[in-house]
This record gives sequence, C-alpha cells and structure tokens, in this order.
Amino acid sequence: MQQIIFFFIRNKNFLLFGLLFLISIFLTIQTHSYHNGKYVSSANFLSGNVFSAKSNVTGYFGLENENKRLIEENIHLRTQLENLKSIANPSTLDSTVLPSGYIFRNARIINNTYSKSKNYLTLRKGKKDSVKIDMGVISSKGIIGIINATSENFSTVQSILNTNSQINARLKESNHFGTLKWDTKDPNRVQLVDIPRLAPVKIGDTIITGGKSTIFPEGILIGTIEEFNLHGDANYYDLQIKLFNDMTSLKHVYLIENTNKEEILQLENEVEDAE
Repeated sequence: MQQIIFFFIRNKNFLLFGLLFLISIFLTIQTHSYHNGKYVSSANFLSGNVFSAKSNVTGYFGLENENKRLIEENIHLRTQLENLKSIANPSTLDSTVLPSGYIFRNARIINNTYSKSKNYLTLRKGKKDSVKIDMGVISSKGIIGIINATSENFSTVQSILNTNSQINARLKESNHFGTLKWDTKDPNRVQLVDIPRLAPVKIGDTIITGGKSTIFPEGILIGTIEEFNLHGDANYYDLQIKLFNDMTSLKHVYLIENTNKEEILQLENEVEDAE
C-alpha cells in the first residue's frame, strides 16, 4: 500500500497532466459538432469490427431458426405480391402493401441492445453501401427503428426501444393517429399515446405506421392493442401495444430510403418560409 502511495506522489505531475488531457478531449468532443461527428464515426468503426467478429462466430449456430424465418418471410412477400396484382381495383388493395417512391436494402444486425433506456442496433452496412442517417429500418414483421449514425462500413439504429424515439402511428381500421413511445418496462411492448377518445379502440386491433413523415411509408406493421386506458375525463387514450417483432431476437433487417424525401422537405420549407 505504501509503495502505491509513493508511486502517486512521484508521478503526480504526469498523472495530473493525463487527467487534464482526457478532460480536454472530452470537452472538445462534447462542444464541437465536427469533433463529435468524427468521434462517433471512429467509434462506429471500432465497435463495428468487434461486433462483426462476434457475429460471425455466433451466427452459425442459429442457421436452423434463420431458415424458418426466411420461409416465413417468403410467404409474407408472396402475399404482398398477390396484393399488388389487385392494384387495378384499389378498393381491394391491402393497406400494408408498401407504396412506390421507396428503395429497400437488406442489412445484417451484428449487435442489439434492448435492456437499457436508450437502446440501439449495429448493422454491417455503412456509407459505402448508401446507408444514410434518418433511413427507416424494418424487418419482415414490422418496424425496428431509424438510422442515427454511420461510418464507412457500419451504421447504428436508434431502436423503437429508446426513450428518444417518437414515431407517427395509427389504428389500421379507423385511421386515428398517435405517437409511438416506449416506457422502458418491457422490450416486447410499446405505448401509443394521443389517440382521441372518439376513436373506436378494441383489444387486438392492428397498429401501423401513419405515413406522416419522410422516414416510414404508411402501412408498416407495428403490433396489436393489448390494453387501453382512458383516465377520467381525459380526451386521449393510452394504448399498450404488443409488438409483432421480438426485439430481443433480430438478425436481418431492411433499410428504407424515401426517394422523394428531399423534394418533400424542400417544398415544406418553402411553405414555412412564406408564412
């Protein structure tokens, strides 16, 4: 113990310098957007390679379940194809069919957190694969999250299991809109708030994306209503939504790029500036 104390006494100047140097780096990253961006990109690169190596080892042992999932996805895609054939009769078109104006890319998940308050996923695709911030991320069963950072070869997704996530969603049957949030209690359940009390809410009703953003097209599956509450004379429901996705067991996802995004945002900005 005495030797440890003597070590700190002998090297106090060097240790103080090291501490101040680390503090200065931290403050620089936190207060300058350029340095912060470089830090996030570098961290994505380093952590991405670590997660990628781990994923290669563990991926082999899940092949049987993965094959089952791919079969289910093929069935889902065939169903969508049949729905598209009915485009000549819009009244029979399934509301979950994805509209045009979107490009879809596949990606593999190499890391997934779901036990924190701000969860994220890491994907083995980045800028060189045309992945951009604010792309929507889904699976064959429904919504996953939104791209929030990219490096050359990897990207991270802000999961819907993140207290910062707020996604426009609606009741499939009645077209009433609300905001999707997460209360951090259960990784298989999220909350839909601001649904007006006039809405015909029922247990088991399907919840889908509302399409009122440039990130997700309308009709992406989210989950079903498991419970709803209307407190006293409140004007809005609080809905408990059971997700279609098992957020604790994900491997492959699709990235959604809205090809009309820039045009839409430019038009909306012009309208706002004119007011």
